[in-house]
Amino acid sequence: MQKFTLHKGLVAPMDRENVDTDAIIPKQFLKSIRKTGFGPNLFDEWRYLDPGFPGQDLASRKPNPDFVLNQSRYQGASILLARKNFGCGSSREHAPWAIDQFGFRAILAPSFADIFFNNCFKNGLLPIVLPESTIAKLFDEVAAFPGYELTIDLARQVVVRPQGEEIPFEVQAFRKYCLLNGFDDIGLTLRHADKIRAYEAQRLATKPWLAHTA
Repeated sequence: MQKFTLHKGLVAPMDRENVDTDAIIPKQFLKSIRKTGFGPNLFDEWRYLDPGFPGQDLASRKPNPDFVLNQSRYQGASILLARKNFGCGSSREHAPWAIDQFGFRAILAPSFADIFFNNCFKNGLLPIVLPESTIAKLFDEVAAFPGYELTIDLARQVVVRPQGEEIPFEVQAFRKYCLLNGFDDIGLTLRHADKIRAYEAQRLATKPWLAHTA
């Protein structure tokens, strides 16, 4: 999993409340459990005017010119600004996969659905909860200033606005530790790889029949 330490990026505004996971990555793209290839279909039904399906040639699609992520000023954005209850709906882990693979590293919102919030941390994506009034102010600034960027310093737990003002945010200590070090659940386990190998060797030495397979 990619480490998250200090990130500066262009901000894209998703000015909708209750954005659910079916909108983030529609159900027809859930057939694969491989954690790759979902970025091109992020917000598929909003980004395109024609229906999408797995394996489709994106060059043949009809982009929706009114959708925020299709606007030239937000190309290359890596910080998503959202409204309350972002990520509600089903528990599909494909949603944070798609957001991450599209190029976003963090999401700022007043609130998130619990399962989506947890899945973000497990996949190297940082969800930041800020007061609704602060989020509203950031929406105004993004609209007013093309090229609007924020800096997120996870170690110090602050979002830094262009003029230097710092906005503090909370993050659970263990989740912060995992993001700073790039540890997903498998990475956390592999920290103990030597002990695991030693245990397996000892177990086979005392119970050699466990090595036999049918």
